[in-house]
Amino acid sequence: MQRAAADPEIEVKRRDPIPEDVDPAIEALVEEIICKVADKWTMLIIEALHEHGTLRYTQLRKIVGGISQKMLTQTVRRLEEDGLVLRTVHPVIPPHVDYTLTPMGDSLSKAFCGVWIWAEKHYDEVQAARSAFAARER
Repeated sequence: MQRAAADPEIEVKRRDPIPEDVDPAIEALVEEIICKVADKWTMLIIEALHEHGTLRYTQLRKIVGGISQKMLTQTVRRLEEDGLVLRTVHPVIPPHVDYTLTPMGDSLSKAFCGVWIWAEKHYDEVQAARSAFAARER
């Protein structure tokens, strides 16, 4: 244990950056996935596919709203690369592409639901805290 510099009476426990019992590969994957899914568009795409099921590219773009064609393409490619989205190209003229969540993508979507539930439960508290903070800052 180390003592805090500001108050010699307070003991502070310091944790190693990577505990010995944590697999560094798993920790790297968690950090990588968080960086990818913390992106606004990724969360909205996963939510749209979870709520609507399989969607064509144009339907997905319309539901997500405000996303550029380039950003949608890049985001669904990253999701496909990580095994979260399945992309199906139908060999018709003109060709069309469908996107659907994989079981792994669906489980990630359910994890996002936890954030929604938390937000609903704590909405009033967060708003009160923000108001109190804004009042103190004036």
